[in-house]
Amino acid sequence: MNNPYGIEALWSQGDWVTKSVAIILLLMSIASWFVIVVRAWGLFQLRKPARALADFWHSQSFAEGLHLLGPSRPDNHFRHLAEEGQAALDHHTNHKTDLHGHLPLADWLTACLRGSIDEAAERLQRGLAILASVGSTAPFVGLFGTVWGIYHALVSIGVSGQASIDKVAGPVGEALIMTAFGLAVAIPAVLGYNALTRGNKGILSKLHRFAHQLHAYLITGAPPTKAVAPVTRLDSRGKSQPEAV
Repeated sequence: MNNPYGIEALWSQGDWVTKSVAIILLLMSIASWFVIVVRAWGLFQLRKPARALADFWHSQSFAEGLHLLGPSRPDNHFRHLAEEGQAALDHHTNHKTDLHGHLPLADWLTACLRGSIDEAAERLQRGLAILASVGSTAPFVGLFGTVWGIYHALVSIGVSGQASIDKVAGPVGEALIMTAFGLAVAIPAVLGYNALTRGNKGILSKLHRFAHQLHAYLITGAPPTKAVAPVTRLDSRGKSQPEAV
């Protein structure tokens, strides 16, 4: 038995405006859930390299530490940060004649590590604007469909000249379904946005701490240049004198 007041009746009796609003809400819901799933999976994959940060500094070599951080890929922000720091150190050391070669090594490493963190932040925040837009506009889109449906319901009631409960409940109830659709789309988008934002802040905080440690290691962990001991000789009075090389 078909429900005369259900969603099927709303779709069959609605005009192109009502159907367009329903399709828009459906597309907004698909887009928001796609962003939530993809971003949440990305944060889940970062849990392992985040836990490996402590083991990174107990490794016997930098290459071994990189292996502990997981495979090299764009969404592995911790390994990418370490690789960028090492590449910046090697580039500064091997290109002293370039303009950046005149910069202090500490300033050059700071700029490179900060740039890597900025790129990671941009990647983590991709899609969050969609969630914010859906969460703020979906209720109003659904409300527009409700107002439009109630308007047509009142028009049909006025034309028929019957305002009994059975005549009013169906059209008005079907129109109010659009408000429920809008809320059903907006609430997951808002909750997903808040959860992903909180997760991104945690990852960025760990990246900043890791960058500070990397900066100290790359500055002080490089092998120092050994000074050559001066050659001495004894003069006629038996005192040591430096000998010109």
